[in-house]
Amino acid sequence: MVGISCCVKAFGIFQTPNHAASDHYVRVVLGPVGGVPVLLPAAGEGLAADILPRLDGLLLTGSRSNVWPGHYGGPAHAEGTPEDPQRDSTTLPLIRAAIQAGLPLLAICRGMQELNVALGGSLDQRIQDLPGRMDHSTPTDQPIPLVRTGKAHAVRLAPAGLLRELAGAEEVPVNSLHNQGVQRLAPRLEPMGWAPDGTIEAVQVRGAAGFAWGVQWHPEYDWERDGFSRRIFEAFGAACAAWAARRHLRQAAE
Repeated sequence: MVGISCCVKAFGIFQTPNHAASDHYVRVVLGPVGGVPVLLPAAGEGLAADILPRLDGLLLTGSRSNVWPGHYGGPAHAEGTPEDPQRDSTTLPLIRAAIQAGLPLLAICRGMQELNVALGGSLDQRIQDLPGRMDHSTPTDQPIPLVRTGKAHAVRLAPAGLLRELAGAEEVPVNSLHNQGVQRLAPRLEPMGWAPDGTIEAVQVRGAAGFAWGVQWHPEYDWERDGFSRRIFEAFGAACAAWAARRHLRQAAE
């Protein structure tokens, strides 16, 4: 049972708020993760205590919205920047509770930014505006499928660790669809990958009792064609399966 974080999005002619997650995350859980997808509504802080004992993994999704700067003491967003306070109030405590419990966690794009903020880090809001940095945001002059699956830049991987082992190389090409990125790295996070401009692209939680990774790119878009992307989800799935086996043993003992 793999929880998938939802955003609050307006749908239909009445712009009714809906709790939503992209089909890409559902399909990747059904596919290489090998689990049952469970959509987690942006229902606020109380969700963590009720849902975590029923989950075997937590997948934090990407989103167009940005983490509210008040959570990390940053300046207000530029006018028009999408925010999702309900998601923030749900995912930040959920992340801290999941890590404390040792529940396997994989954080993608906004999810990695949430992971950094939840553990005490801060964010750059528009990397492309900073001196010497690349534009990591979605190009507007390319067709959507290419934007999602096309390789935008390389990521240099830390010399030791499972991510480098999964890649089988010092560098891997990745897609790139984000404005925000890690500014001050949370004390418990350890970087596992960097873009050419120094932007941190992958992290793991130091001393975590279970699998706890974040990646700034979107492996859910190309796992059917890209072996490295698929292996990331398979590693997460193996951790979730091991957690599920232990959970069922505990329940049987009770």
